[in-house]
Amino acid sequence: MQPSPAEIARTMASGRLPGMAHVACRPGPHAVRHATDPMGRILLLAAGPDLLDGALRPVAGTDDTAVVLEVADVPPVAGSPTHGRVWVSGWVGPLDGAPARMAALDFADVHACPDLLDVGRGATIFRMEVAEVRLERCGVTIDVDPDEYAAAEPDPIGAIESELLVDLADHHRAEMTAFIRRQLRDAGHRSLAGDPQVVRMDRYGFVVALGPHGPRARLAFPAPVRDRAELARLLHPVLCRRCAPPAAA
Repeated sequence: MQPSPAEIARTMASGRLPGMAHVACRPGPHAVRHATDPMGRILLLAAGPDLLDGALRPVAGTDDTAVVLEVADVPPVAGSPTHGRVWVSGWVGPLDGAPARMAALDFADVHACPDLLDVGRGATIFRMEVAEVRLERCGVTIDVDPDEYAAAEPDPIGAIESELLVDLADHHRAEMTAFIRRQLRDAGHRSLAGDPQVVRMDRYGFVVALGPHGPRARLAFPAPVRDRAELARLLHPVLCRRCAPPAAA
C-alpha cells in the first residue's frame, strides 16, 4: 500500500509547505500563506491591502479570479526523495461575514497565524474552487481528478514526518536497522551495501534507502495509521529493546 496521486496532491497542498500563486493576467508570482478546508478548497490569506490582495481581487464586472497555486515538496531530511510538485488551478474570490469566519477556523486548523485574527478587519481570506489538479513526479505529470483530490485526506504523518525521521535516526538507529534487515531478508533481499536508512514516512509505511547509493524499498504497515499515537503503538515493539527479537547472526 502507498499513497495515491490524489492523496499526495492533497497532502502537499494542505498548507504545511510554501506556496506560490500565479494569477491570470497579473504580475507575479506571489508567495502565499495558504491552507485547505475539509473539502480540499484552497484558502489564501492576504493581510491588508498588499500586492497579493490587489492581485486576487476580481476585476470590475466579475466575481472571481483565475489562479494557479504551485507547491513544491521539501524533502524532510537529507537524502530523502521528493514527492515532486503540485499545481492546483481554479477560481478565487474573497470571503466575508460568516463564510470568512468559518474559513478562518479551517485555516487555523492547518496553520494558526496571527493575521487570522484580523480577518474582516483588514485581512482577507480568498477561497479557490478547484478546477484542475496536476502532480509532477520524476519528470512525469499526472492529471488528478478534482473529485478524487477533494475526497482524499491529507496524510496525518506529513506535518511531523521530518521530526519522526530525525528521532529514528538519532535515537533508534540500531533498532530500526535490525528491524529493516529482518524485513528485507524475509522479502528476499540477501545483501545490503551499508546500513539501510528510513528516508520517507507516511500513513501507509516508510521508504528505505538500501545503502548510500543503492536502490530504495518500501515497507508497509499492517494497516494505514490515523495519527501519531497509533504510529507510536505500532512502532513500540520495534523500538523497545526488550520487545524486539534478537538480531540474526
